[in-house]
Amino acid sequence: MQTKKIVLHTLVRSRAEGYVNGNLHRDFSPFIEKQVEQKCNQMSKRGAEIVKCSAKGYVDHISNEYEETTVYYHVEVESLVKQRSFFYIEETVEKRKALFYKDTLLKDEEIYPFSTSFDSEEMDRYDFDEDEDRSFNYDRRAAVQYAERYWNSHNPSYTNFDVNCTNYVSQCLRAGTAPMRGYPNKGQGWWMQTKNWSYSWTVANSFYWYLNSSKTGLTATKKTAAKDLMIGDIICYDFQGDGRWDHSTIIVAKDDDGMPLVNANTYNSRMRYWAYEDSSAYTPNMKYGFFHING
Repeated sequence: MQTKKIVLHTLVRSRAEGYVNGNLHRDFSPFIEKQVEQKCNQMSKRGAEIVKCSAKGYVDHISNEYEETTVYYHVEVESLVKQRSFFYIEETVEKRKALFYKDTLLKDEEIYPFSTSFDSEEMDRYDFDEDEDRSFNYDRRAAVQYAERYWNSHNPSYTNFDVNCTNYVSQCLRAGTAPMRGYPNKGQGWWMQTKNWSYSWTVANSFYWYLNSSKTGLTATKKTAAKDLMIGDIICYDFQGDGRWDHSTIIVAKDDDGMPLVNANTYNSRMRYWAYEDSSAYTPNMKYGFFHING
């Protein structure tokens, strides 16, 4: 197993070096070329570059079958990004698996972090209750402070999920004083109470349709472009472009061009560029939902 750990350590280090200088380790090029290219291309389009990058891998568990071994591990990546005279630190955590035959690496890939399955009771278009009319003053600072505190950890006051992106964003909004409504109907409003919650609180697809349609309590205005959003606003992602929304993020900062940098769970990320063009989930058909939180 020690040899496999050395291989993975070198692989992780080589990818970090590739982000900085564009050079690919000859032995690992087939495993990292696409990811390095995606990252560097996205940076280049923004007039940005990664000037320093550290990456650390940690083995989570190991599965053996005859002479094949699958190593499940996660990688914590911290990148210092320079965009003209503007500097910031981007952080991500990836869950990955590597397949070995004896001590030879055959495959290394990210474990697809976004669920494409949906609760059988979830409705395609949200059924809203509109009998409450509670306006609120959205505390964007408090929402972002919460997003920064819990982007890579779990608040024990809330239930945590394997696919936690929308639950995390909902918690951020709640920290910003967004009012809950609809309890105890899971198909109405936006709420979490002890061990029960609405679909819109935890499921990206329902959350999108809630923000798109709600007229009372927590409401949002849909925008046409990312640049129109503010810190504390929300971006939703339909990776396949098939009308099912897969992922949710919250804006915590702006880059030198005034474009959003977001935090997220599931694929835990901090200060990540909003477009997700460097994600393994990216497709050319990807669609975005840009929501300005009212209040």
